[in-house]
Amino acid sequence: MRNGRRTTLSAVEEVAPTPPKKMVRCAIYTRKSTDEGLEQDFNSLDAQRESAEAYILSQRGEGLLTLPEHYDDGGFSGGNLDRPALQRLLTDIQAGSIQCVAVYKVDRLSRSLIDFARIIEIFEKHNVSFVSVTQQFNTTNSLGRLTLNILLSFAQFEREIIAERTRDKMSAARRKGKWTGGHPMLGYDIDTRGGRLIVNPDEAQKVRTIFELYLDYQALLPVVRELDRRGWHSKRWLAQTGKTRGGKPFTKGMLFRLLTNVIYTGKVEFKRQIYEGEHEGIIEAKTWERVQAILQRNGRNGGVEVRNNYGALLKGLLQCASCDAGMIHTYTVKGPRRYRYYVCVKAQQKGWANCETKSVSAPAIETAVVQQLRKIGSDPRIVREALNRIETIRCSQITDLSVERDLARKELAACASEMQGLAALVARQDPTVTGRIADLQDRMKRAEARRGQLVGELAGLESGGMDEDDLREALRQFGPVWDSLNSREQARIVHTLVERVAYDGRTNKVTVSFRSAGIREMCGVAANGNENES
Repeated sequence: MRNGRRTTLSAVEEVAPTPPKKMVRCAIYTRKSTDEGLEQDFNSLDAQRESAEAYILSQRGEGLLTLPEHYDDGGFSGGNLDRPALQRLLTDIQAGSIQCVAVYKVDRLSRSLIDFARIIEIFEKHNVSFVSVTQQFNTTNSLGRLTLNILLSFAQFEREIIAERTRDKMSAARRKGKWTGGHPMLGYDIDTRGGRLIVNPDEAQKVRTIFELYLDYQALLPVVRELDRRGWHSKRWLAQTGKTRGGKPFTKGMLFRLLTNVIYTGKVEFKRQIYEGEHEGIIEAKTWERVQAILQRNGRNGGVEVRNNYGALLKGLLQCASCDAGMIHTYTVKGPRRYRYYVCVKAQQKGWANCETKSVSAPAIETAVVQQLRKIGSDPRIVREALNRIETIRCSQITDLSVERDLARKELAACASEMQGLAALVARQDPTVTGRIADLQDRMKRAEARRGQLVGELAGLESGGMDEDDLREALRQFGPVWDSLNSREQARIVHTLVERVAYDGRTNKVTVSFRSAGIREMCGVAANGNENES
């Protein structure tokens, strides 16, 4: 009643429309710790996203809207934040394009309580809500946060238990000699039936040659140069994604890891313990031990020539024959004069009574070694020995180059076969296929160039060995050349020609062992000189 008069309402009274809910842009994050099964049409990440989409659809009345962007981390652990999709998600949150994040379970976002606290702090700072599809709770109140922290504590505990079980399983597998995974290595293929290592005959020959080259040069850098000259690369394999991995030129680090990989002896290593492996070895134990001894001897400098301030020609070469220990260069000063010596390491460290050689005058033994070098051309025995060694090297080179030529042919045939298989996929204009074709073309170009080079080298080696008179004349040139060199150049020549010098103080005997690579280099220079003269 208004102003004493009754007001009549119509049968249908108009009601103001309810304002629409504000749209909440919701991103879905998924994660799987391993990449196993991700190549399937419907994998674990798809299942997680489908569950989250169904939940968001059921909350449509609350204004939730699924964003089309995918934030999927396949093959990434939840123990840290180093995940590309997660970092992209946090970046989009900070940009203000996301108001809600949905996951299948809390541990999909993180298994670390500390990391999760950091993520939640970012969410709260930007007013982003968090939803776990299978674990209903509300993070806006204290009880919900307590529940969340309890769940995360159990998730972190579960992660640590899984890690312990994995370590125990790997330890037990290594003790039994099993290969427990990792990137394929040169010389072996992975058996698809059981994950075992099986020998790749062609690559195994390359590995043996690499070990022999290091025994010849006794330094990493010359071997790297030789491998680069031959066009040899690291192991190449096809990943599950279809991309070609590996196949990179060798570096000193890569070569060092290859030479120190105990897998090549048929063994496995775990926590510095060596166990017999169930795979076949490629390198003999004696060869392996010799290489490790040289690597350890080179140790600090990797075989690189060190600065020699006192003209010690035999630094790093001289061994004490009476106790099989190294002899180091030292000196004493009396007045204006400096007296140089080589001292046995055992005598220096454990006392003079422990070695019969003790020490030797540096000028005296260096002169004796140089006299041996001067006799190279005049001593018939040395000439015959050098000639026999050169012939052995020549035959070995012919064998190695023939094997390498066959490997180049196989490489060309394999590339051609793979190229034919990819031809049908070119029409799809798949960038992955295009990249593989370009890689194959590059490999074929290198293999063809190397094959041509090998054919030329084989022709030169098979035409005949070095004549004895030519060799004797080349070796006789050592004396005049030696006198014209400075001390640094003389030291480099000695280290090139000589592998080891043994001195026995009991008999005052000096034994010089020549290095195969040094003689090969000297004879190569002599051959080139004869060629130029003709």
